[in-house]
Amino acid sequence: MSWHRSRRALAALLLAAAAAGCGFQPLYGDRSSNADAAAELAAVKINTISDRNGQILHNLLLDRINSKGRPAAALYALDIQLTEQKASVGIIKDSTATLAQLSSTANYTLYDLKKKVVLQQGRSRSFTSYNIVESNFATLAAEHDARERTLRELADDITTKVAVFLSSRSGS
Repeated sequence: MSWHRSRRALAALLLAAAAAGCGFQPLYGDRSSNADAAAELAAVKINTISDRNGQILHNLLLDRINSKGRPAAALYALDIQLTEQKASVGIIKDSTATLAQLSSTANYTLYDLKKKVVLQQGRSRSFTSYNIVESNFATLAAEHDARERTLRELADDITTKVAVFLSSRSGS
């Protein structure tokens, strides 16, 4: 019995050693290079995004990127253009829609404020659907919830992409 345990322990140790040597580095962790990338991420100024959905996305990004407050001396600026499309996709025999699809797209540009150059451009997209029911209030609540889900997904995706980009720059 103990032989099998020692084999399992040895296999786990070899697996851990192989993973440590493969160059994998966690984005968030206690590594000093990641601390540098986190500091660079915190130095990103998120510019105002137009309309109400843009305000919500802006606040979600502030929570993720500038969790300790807006940067006093920003190194980078993040511009975002947000678009939303809504389509009825579930149509029954009497031409009544029962399902709607909501898609949000955020085109973003990361600028270096000192050099005044574009560092990164990208796009994040999120799709979700919601039911259209007889109650207008319930349908509006479902649409509102779907919109918030898409905006949260966009904020998470943009934060991850910018963090990975800044992490790769600080590692080189």
